[in-house]
Amino acid sequence: MPTIILVRHGETAFNLEGRVQGHQDSPLTIRGTEQACRYGLVIRRLITDGRDWRVVSSPLGRCAQTTGILCEIAGLDASTATFDHRLKEVDTGSLSGRLKAELPPEASGGSGLGHWVFRSPDGESHAAVATRLASWLADIPAGDKLVVVSHGIAGRVLRGLYLGQDPDEAMRGDSPQDAVFILRAGLIERIAC
Repeated sequence: MPTIILVRHGETAFNLEGRVQGHQDSPLTIRGTEQACRYGLVIRRLITDGRDWRVVSSPLGRCAQTTGILCEIAGLDASTATFDHRLKEVDTGSLSGRLKAELPPEASGGSGLGHWVFRSPDGESHAAVATRLASWLADIPAGDKLVVVSHGIAGRVLRGLYLGQDPDEAMRGDSPQDAVFILRAGLIERIAC
């Protein structure tokens, strides 16, 4: 199995405003930039040789920005980072950009597989997200070492796939912007930043 250090992008303007992002984007806040720096500090302590690690990120701007910052702090070469569309956040369709507080009742609340992000009338289903993330995970050679920058929901799904966890249970996990997850040997360790 590969070893993956999984990071969620730092806080964005949309996160701060309580807006749905999905495939839309907003820049990191000052706090988000600080979170990306802390990720870099933790990753620098976790990796023994940066040449052994590849950096892979969602191509969305908030992840690309987080990737650049954490690479600089961790001593990794950001110019060699790759971007894979399969690591994108769930597409929330017409809910994207809207304030969460203003979502209609049928598109808000819920947990697990009933989470509101999967109830957008024109958004992505959990099955579609899981399929693209499973495809990405299957393409990683055993023994690879990766630093991966992704998103909140995508990160939950990815961690669940890595563990072979029930999808509903995986979706009940958290999506911190103050911790990294080490996925190694079929186990997951959370490290606070």
